[in-house]
Amino acid sequence: MKSERNRLAIHQWAEEDRPREKLLLKGVAALTNAELLALLIGSGNREESAVSLMQRVLRSCNNSLNELSKRQLNELQQFKGLGVAKATTLIAALELTKRRALEKGKEQPQIRYSRDIYELLHPYLAHLDHEELWVLLLNQAHKVLDKTPISSGGIDGTYADIRIILKQALLQNACSLALIHNHPSGNCTPSLQDKTLTQSVYDGAKTINIHLLDHIIITHSTYYSFADEGFFE
Repeated sequence: MKSERNRLAIHQWAEEDRPREKLLLKGVAALTNAELLALLIGSGNREESAVSLMQRVLRSCNNSLNELSKRQLNELQQFKGLGVAKATTLIAALELTKRRALEKGKEQPQIRYSRDIYELLHPYLAHLDHEELWVLLLNQAHKVLDKTPISSGGIDGTYADIRIILKQALLQNACSLALIHNHPSGNCTPSLQDKTLTQSVYDGAKTINIHLLDHIIITHSTYYSFADEGFFE
């Protein structure tokens, strides 16, 4: 049975509980994800408020905005109160968060730790439902020269041509490189194929005096670093 507050319209709530008023009084950081999303859609349905509706939507996505961003229009419209206008507003807002992250990535930072690689490539790979392999090319100071996709595959794997990887490094005059690919399953444990690829690229790059800095496996919430795990020692 729904709580009494869930059945009230937002304007009937205590002022400090209303998302807009809460934002004005306490700042945007004080709002929950559900409250921020409720501001976007404006209203819920006859049985529940906008906040309650968005709490229910988020629960269906394990309270993950990343998972929510993967939902298609028809999936969002399965929730009572989310018509075309509200659902497309949510999709647009979540797309903007991705683009903001990608824009930040254009700053071409210096790579110092495995997490730097993860944060740089996460916006490109974490939301995909198939595997993609990317290569990150670095200069002598470990500043990013380029990041580019190499291959794309299915849910369980992707094919990698080592010659293409090394060719990209030579074309960019890279001193070092890193491999990055995603695991849509959410399990970042490397497979035997991942380990074989890493060793092959490491050996091949070494012959042309290029250092394989790391191989990062990305999921939506975490990552695995071959370098951190001592693979190259």
